[in-house]
Amino acid sequence: MLNSGLILVTGATGKVGQTFIKRLLADPNFDSFRVRALCHQRELEPHVRIENVHGSIEYREVVEKAMQGVTHVVHLATVKETPEQIMDVAVKGLFWLLEASRSNRTFRQFILIGGDAGIGHFVYPHPLPVTETQKHSAYGGCYALSKVLEEVMLEQYYIQYDLNGCCLRAPWIMEKDDFKYQLSFGEDVFGGPRWRDLVGAEKADEYLRVKAIPVMLDLQGIPVKRNFVHVEDLVSAMLLAIDHPKARQQLFNVCMDEPVDYGEMGKYLQETRGLQMVEITTPYHSTWLDNTKAKFLLGWRPEYDLQRMIDAAFDYVRAADDPRKVWYPG
Repeated sequence: MLNSGLILVTGATGKVGQTFIKRLLADPNFDSFRVRALCHQRELEPHVRIENVHGSIEYREVVEKAMQGVTHVVHLATVKETPEQIMDVAVKGLFWLLEASRSNRTFRQFILIGGDAGIGHFVYPHPLPVTETQKHSAYGGCYALSKVLEEVMLEQYYIQYDLNGCCLRAPWIMEKDDFKYQLSFGEDVFGGPRWRDLVGAEKADEYLRVKAIPVMLDLQGIPVKRNFVHVEDLVSAMLLAIDHPKARQQLFNVCMDEPVDYGEMGKYLQETRGLQMVEITTPYHSTWLDNTKAKFLLGWRPEYDLQRMIDAAFDYVRAADDPRKVWYPG
């Protein structure tokens, strides 16, 4: 069992936040830990070890109040392509959190969940496996830029103040039936690409009728390899990182052992579920995030491979009280 702690979780009501808190509360290693959930628009269900506090991290007074007595910060709060909000959350909010952390006598560790958008995702070619030494390379838009700025800010606090922190850099995070809906030709598609826009509405409707799934190709006609991580695997890495001495001031790629090969994915869905494959040429590139460092230093192992990721999503049946909600497009 680890020493007692009070963990401030930003973005606590999102898919990662809820899974992290549920797993932490159920883990006997963290029996002496409590959670303070910093909530903006929603809040968690009441629990004896959860305290909901309200406000936005863009305001210093909100952060300083939320940080009182905190030992750990798990920073999950983010926004997508919303220029009018993103700098307030990603830059100003993170700055207030880091400032409060370094001046807080009870503080022990800062854990940031980063994203592979900061290294270009599949927008830029990466001819070699992408390790943690890869140069930052945001693609167009404000979200990828925010992921770069977050990682750089945290790293500078290591240099300036010897802050104890770590960053877990995740690719696209899947839960429940997310993986199924990222393959939809309908308006219910989760994230991008929007297959409907690529093939046109008429073809998309026909593909929906016959239950076809897209197979993403690069400009050379080769199936794209794209990185994913299941939320349960990411949370496993987060729990391992808490107070881990080898996590200090480190950056970790946290992803599947192999990226999803859209060609292999299509074959598997065709063989197991009789789904028709539709090859679609795109300007995107294959990438392969290397997760060796997290496995070596943290002792972490992902449990989801291609087949398990597919089966978990396609077999998932939503209960009546579990409607599909997409708080952001992916």
